[in-house]
Amino acid sequence: MADLGNLDNPDYPSFTTGQAAKMLGVQEAFLRSLDAADLVRPQRSDGGHRRYSRRQLTLVIRLREQLDEGHTLTAAARIIGLQDQLADAENTIHYLRAQLDQR
Repeated sequence: MADLGNLDNPDYPSFTTGQAAKMLGVQEAFLRSLDAADLVRPQRSDGGHRRYSRRQLTLVIRLREQLDEGHTLTAAARIIGLQDQLADAENTIHYLRAQLDQR
């Protein structure tokens, strides 16, 4: 019987390079270039093939959007990093405000 425990895990490496490229509408070479640039590091299967998680595919989409807006790959990665830092800071502020409200 198949192990279905990872169906909801966004970090489980479910997708091959070909599957990921087809779903995202990008070339496989684009995915390989993100790996070479150390921006999206897929896990490797026992045979050495790249396997992408849903979380990684979301990052690829975000990078592609930034590139489509005319940013370089380096700038796109920096923008996404800053967006993520801002979201984390906003979550922390929300949590701390909720803690203060309980006092």
